[in-house]
Amino acid sequence: MPTFQNYATVSYQGRTAVSNLVTGEIAASLRMTKTAVTDTYEPGDSITYAVSILNSGSTELSGLTLSDDLGAYQFGAQTLTPLDYAAGSARVYIDGELQDAPAALAGPPLRITGLSVPSGGNTIVLYTARTNAYAPGCSEGQIMNTATLFGTGITEALQSSAAVTPSCNADLKITKTVQPAMVRENGVITYAFHITNLGGLPAEGSDNVTVSDSFDPVLHDITVTLNGQILSDSQYAYDATSGVFSTVPGVVTIPAASFAQDPATGIWTRSPGEATLTVSGRI
Repeated sequence: MPTFQNYATVSYQGRTAVSNLVTGEIAASLRMTKTAVTDTYEPGDSITYAVSILNSGSTELSGLTLSDDLGAYQFGAQTLTPLDYAAGSARVYIDGELQDAPAALAGPPLRITGLSVPSGGNTIVLYTARTNAYAPGCSEGQIMNTATLFGTGITEALQSSAAVTPSCNADLKITKTVQPAMVRENGVITYAFHITNLGGLPAEGSDNVTVSDSFDPVLHDITVTLNGQILSDSQYAYDATSGVFSTVPGVVTIPAASFAQDPATGIWTRSPGEATLTVSGRI
């Protein structure tokens, strides 16, 4: 809480006497807390923040401004901001009632103006921000952003922070190609399954990754490779009558993505982990 100190003087006959120093404390009537709806994020994710302001005083406070630094941090001589305010996302509730959309300046820093908090009541401000290229990658830190409330009637600005950390789960995507695109009857074609892992953890044997397909037309005399290595019959299942194919769970593994921050620009890049499965056969 803010404190104050002062003393008195008495002057007489050209002399001055000084009183003792008294100290007091100003009991703040406002309390503010900030939370993130989710505590983890992935590149490009949207994060919703809630700022709750309680007024235990007997006077309504109005004309207040809420500022958010959007996670700004120092990177050498630069200040990088890993969050972008999602335009139009700000919402204000006073004692549970939705108010007109507030004025918001995207910044950085984000500024939401014209806020009020009734006496004995509460105001909740919700807004969303999206992670950008300056947001740390998996296992490389966190986004800590701080909200500050100030305005008439507030002796000392209120601050509250919330931290979110990058998610490190495996995140798999798969694409399929065929070569050649045009094949004669009884010709051989090859299907290639390119699997990428955008997440910060590898997809390992215990994750039971399975690649499955149903080939039409049915393939005969198939050969299966994983990253150029031929798989044995025990590592996949294939029905030459129906064309249904699947790898045995856990045979296919994909390394984690790697993350790096450019030392000059501060931009984070992600290089996905990769694996390629091929199935060749005669139609």
